[in-house]
Amino acid sequence: MNFVLIFGPQAVGKMTVGQELTKITNLKLFHNHMTIDLLVPLFGFSPEMWRLCHLFREEVFKSVAKSDLGGIIFTTVWAFNRPEDHAFVEKVCQIFRSAGGEIFFVELEASVDERLIRNRTPNRLKEKPTKRNIECSEQNLLESMEKDRLNSIDGEITEPHYLRIDTTHLSAKDVAQMIKDTFHL
Repeated sequence: MNFVLIFGPQAVGKMTVGQELTKITNLKLFHNHMTIDLLVPLFGFSPEMWRLCHLFREEVFKSVAKSDLGGIIFTTVWAFNRPEDHAFVEKVCQIFRSAGGEIFFVELEASVDERLIRNRTPNRLKEKPTKRNIECSEQNLLESMEKDRLNSIDGEITEPHYLRIDTTHLSAKDVAQMIKDTFHL
């Protein structure tokens, strides 16, 4: 069982890379908006939405860890300045570790200009209904950079299977191939 955690700021390409990685591996994609976009129509971006979102995700992870699937890719925005984000990542990793799974961390980064372009791509807007209000989505992307640190600092990630990729000038297909080749997935 492989658990691939793809993380980085909004519109860096996490979901799209995950989609490409599923095409060349036996891994399934569970991107973060699969739960967000399910619950936002009911609860908005409220504490209850986030509580249910984390609960659903945790139950999915537990079921996958016990399954005969080859593995799963999960995407998330990890705010490194928030202890609750560290706790969530550790909790998820522990679910897979306790089932004998291997953990792979993939951190993506890209320039802000490139992320603003990607924020408007048809695939992103198709897959993530809450991103369709471009003005609001761009505002959130820019404001989050002021309040949160969305990429790690050198040496902060201590996982043995860790890869950091600047995706600014790379296609999602090329990034997925790099991940597959690096981790032999």
